[in-house]
This record gives sequence, C-alpha cells and structure tokens, in this order.
Amino acid sequence: MSEKDLLSVSNLNSEDIHRLISSAVDLKAQGWSSVLSGKILALIFEKPSLRTRVSFEVAMRQLSGECIYLSPAEVGLGKREAVSDVARVLCRYVDAIVARTFSHQTLEVLASYSSVPVINALSDLEHPCQALADLLTIYEKKGELGGLTLAFIGDGNNVANSLILAASRVGMNFRIASPSGYAIQDKILQLAKSYAAESGAEIICMEEPRSVASGADVIYTDVWTSMGQEAEAEARRRAFAGYQVNAELLSLAREDAIFMHPLPAHHGEEVADGILDSPQSVVFDQAENRMHLQKALLVYILGGLDIPLPGYR
Repeated sequence: MSEKDLLSVSNLNSEDIHRLISSAVDLKAQGWSSVLSGKILALIFEKPSLRTRVSFEVAMRQLSGECIYLSPAEVGLGKREAVSDVARVLCRYVDAIVARTFSHQTLEVLASYSSVPVINALSDLEHPCQALADLLTIYEKKGELGGLTLAFIGDGNNVANSLILAASRVGMNFRIASPSGYAIQDKILQLAKSYAAESGAEIICMEEPRSVASGADVIYTDVWTSMGQEAEAEARRRAFAGYQVNAELLSLAREDAIFMHPLPAHHGEEVADGILDSPQSVVFDQAENRMHLQKALLVYILGGLDIPLPGYR
C-alpha cells in the first residue's frame, strides 16, 4: 500500500487487496499474536456501531495492541473542536486513527492534518473495510474472486460504492439493480469502469432486479434507509418496494449462490423473513470476517509486514 491512509477502496490496487485477503486468511488461522504490541489505535465514532467497533477493538487486542474509543460526546468533531485540531492532537498520542463519520469530507480533513494513518470505518461515500471483508468471505466460500458475478440489489449507497470498486479491481463482475434516482453516483461508476477495463470485469447497472440476479454467484443487499436518512424512510420504502431479496429472487441465481448482507438487516424490508437463516446465507461469517480482514489491515499499516501469496488467485 503506497499511501498511509485507507479512506477508499481506490487507495488499494489489485495486489494490495489480494495480499490483505491472504494475510487475513493466515491471521484467522493463527489467532492471537504479539505483532502490534505497544501500538495504540484511536476509534472516533460519530455514528453508533456493533460490528465496526467490536471488530476493531477485538482485532487490536488479539494483535496485542491497545484501543481507545472516543464517542461523539467526547470529541464533537467539527462542533466542540475543529476536525483539523483533533487530528493534530490525536496523532501525538496514538499510532493510527479509525473514524466512522457522517461526511466523507471529515475523513479527508482528518487525514490531511494527521501524521498517522487514518482508516475509514464508514462514511456517506464509502465503507472500504466492509467491502474488503466481503471479498474475504467470497474467497473463503468460492475459492476464487476473478470471474465470479456479484449481484447487488438495492440502493447505490456507500457499501455499493466500495463493493463496485473492490470487485472491479480483482476481476469480479458487478451487477446492480436500483430504482431510478438511487443508482451509484457517476464518479464512482466511471472509476470502477476504468478498473474493470484493466481486470476484465463486467459492470452492469439497471433497474430490473430479476435480470441482475439471474445466474449470479453472490446475491447482496443492504438496508434501504441508512443512518442519517431517516426522514426519507417512507419515500424509500415506496421506491424500493420491488427490490426485496426473497426466495423467489434467490432462486434465479446459481444453485450454489451465496447471500450476503452487511447488517444490520431490516427483516421483511430489503430481505424477506428467514433468508438470513437460509442455507445460502453467509451473513454471520461475513460479520466475523470484519475482524479478520481488519487485523490484516492493521498489521499492514502498523506492523509493516509483507505477507506472500502462496496459492492465492
């Protein structure tokens, strides 16, 4: 990885992603280690979290490092204290900063004023740690990434943005079905298409979910209303009414297709009741892999290890 920060999947090239996944596989098998002994990680969260906070804290602890959690009330990014000042103070105390923010611009300011690495743990633009852990899960279940087809059903949100960039980097076909007005933004789409031109991946964007799901190796969905969009909830329910992932939609995918969701899920909305517990669901393996992939990321950023890729495709 050539840059100190991970604000976007676009900070990584294909080799970086492959190495992170390979490292995550090794670290998952290894368990606890002392590789980050003496290192301290700060978590700054503007939004609440279950998986992101716990996975980073446990990851750091299993690597023998320390974590400090800073809640919105304790920091007040841009309100109680300027983002630039927070960055310049924190980087004198800690070895890296993980930030979960409403605005991607907040992350960019943090990174520009921080002398230590800043990791995007979710912003309104991207969720790179989620997408990378998703690729780890797909690799575990399928044994490969290149040539597979991921079908995303729903909102062209931050998760979809990171997934299309990650998939196109590693040669995975990406299809997305979204209602009019909820497609992936053009800047992200054009960047993904440039990656796809290099990797041989295919990108398809349309409104019809059945066509997108047909023959896919992975069916993926996310909530229709993300944090900060609560005022739009009813309008979004109407717009996405035909985009629920249910048994009928899943049946259009390949027989061995897997179902993925980043959680939290709204059962009965974007995903039908019972789908998370179906044999095709890998949702809870996916949640666990957040920790393992983030361990690999922390080792790269803070430990400086270069792990080879024996047998990895």
